[in-house]
Amino acid sequence: MEDFQIGLLVACGIAVFFVISIYNRFVKYRNMIEETWSGIDVALKRRFNLLPNLISAVKGYRKHEAEVLQNLTEQRHGSESLESRTAEESEISKSLTGLLAVAEEYPDLKASENFLNLQQTLDQIEAEIQRARDKYNNAVRLLNTMVEQFPSNIIAKIFNFTRADYFSLELATQRTLPEVEF
Repeated sequence: MEDFQIGLLVACGIAVFFVISIYNRFVKYRNMIEETWSGIDVALKRRFNLLPNLISAVKGYRKHEAEVLQNLTEQRHGSESLESRTAEESEISKSLTGLLAVAEEYPDLKASENFLNLQQTLDQIEAEIQRARDKYNNAVRLLNTMVEQFPSNIIAKIFNFTRADYFSLELATQRTLPEVEF
């Protein structure tokens, strides 16, 4: 009888250790997602802060496009939900693409050292956003896999861990520049 009790205690101990281990992995992945979202947010804010400089550099060349982008940047609410933030940033990215296309039509603007520096900074920020997005989506993939795999899906249900959404944002510098006619 004592052997049975010892065996039962060992089995219970292993089960508790197993549950704690899986729970801690869920917490780790959730924290990774929060950390990487912060990295995306910082890069998006850097890009947003660069926009007024880009606008003023382009304003003299093509007032309409600069005003469209300026209106969009003023409308940015800085939402915290992934869906609304992605939509806002996608609109800004689309407008940035149009703004960069204006530079193609004005050789003086393209040759402007100030504009070239701003464009290079934007390229760096967009690359930073891409790296942060990849890191975020990797963390989401890890969490989502655990939420769906057996037996960790049981622990996920018990402790209310749910799937996270991937972050997808088409970056302005990844788009093909559209033809701009005047």
